[in-house]
Parts: sequence; C-alpha cells; structure tokens
Amino acid sequence: MRKLIHGLHHFKNEVFASKRELFERLVQGQQPDALFITCADSRILPHLITQADPGDLFVLRNLGNIVPAYGADMEGAAASTIEFAVKALGVKDIIVCGHSHCGAMMAMLDGASLTDMPLVKKWLVHADATRAIIRENYAHLTDEHLLNVAIQENVLSQLESLKTHPVVAAAIGRGELALRGWVYKMETGEVFAYDAEEGQFLPFAEVQSVSRLPSLSATHVA
Repeated sequence: MRKLIHGLHHFKNEVFASKRELFERLVQGQQPDALFITCADSRILPHLITQADPGDLFVLRNLGNIVPAYGADMEGAAASTIEFAVKALGVKDIIVCGHSHCGAMMAMLDGASLTDMPLVKKWLVHADATRAIIRENYAHLTDEHLLNVAIQENVLSQLESLKTHPVVAAAIGRGELALRGWVYKMETGEVFAYDAEEGQFLPFAEVQSVSRLPSLSATHVA
C-alpha cells in the first residue's frame, strides 16, 4: 500500500501537472478510439503497452479476456460495456488482447484445479468454444505449446462471440466497426496481430491487413 500511496502523490504532483490541459479537456467528455478487451492479469497494462493517453481507450478487463455470447451473461459487465462503447461512444475498433502465460487459460485447460474456485469455474464456461477447439484439434500438443495455442484460439473465439452482440453486428454491417485480435508476449514486449489473409498471428511489422476480420475457418495458429 505504501508504494501505491507514493504513486498517488507522484501522479498528482508530476504526471497530472505535466498533462493538465489534457485532463481538463477530458472533463468535457470522452471519445475513445477503441474498446480494448483484455485480461485482468496485473501484469497487463493496456495504456502502457499501447502508449495511449487517458481518453484513448475504453477498457474491459476480466479473467481470460472473455466475451460471453449475447444473452449468456446479461447481468455481467461485459455486455453493457460493449453496448455502451459501440452505441454511446461510437468506438471504431474493438481489440481483444490475450497474453502469454495467461492463468485463466491454464485453468481452462486444467478444469480439475478449479474445484475450490466455483465462480471462476462458472466464468470459464464462456470459454467452452476455445476448450472444444483445443480438445478436437490440438490433442498432439502439450505444456507451453498447448497453452500458447489456447491463448491464440481464445482471442479468435471471443471475436466470434463479439459478433453475436446486436450493436456490434450492426456496426460492422454499416462498415463503422472493425474487430482486431492481438496477443501480447510479456517476456519480449511484442504484440502479435491476427492477419486473416495469412491465417495466423504475426508481429505488427509483418501484418498485411489489420482491417480484415478474422475467420475461425482459417488455419490461424502461428
């Protein structure tokens, strides 16, 4: 807690003071560029990774960067956050960003370890599509290779789930919204973006068309 309190003072005296005009402007309202959906993992900081300023990203975080299909979790935060971001804020992009060493994906692969965490187990039911894809297509993989594939497949599954939300489907149909899949590799600082044309996640320098929507029918594991 002492570290956090020290950080509060530093923010107020140094960071806020240096960006006072930006914060004063943000009082008038927000116009974020994107809805950024990522994991609640404490090691993942969307604004640090993207070097975004306050007001640039509307952020939704939960275990495993999961998007329940429309109607599956209407009392949860995900559906309302997505609806508000698209309908009220008019974001032009939704980014689903997974990350290496994801504990939620480890738990999803090893459901037996969740017997003492029933709420986590219930939440990860929304990743059943990912679990099925892994079980049916990647039985030959183990350990780190299996986890990396699960992380990538989960990002793509959540993009598909996003399309079940009416506001998302309508905005895509009007050409006003793009969906993007990213994976952050925390040990190197690299971010890999899904390229539908290539059918895999690639380093940003190699992505040919980040505006293309991903397709689960493609061979998309790097």
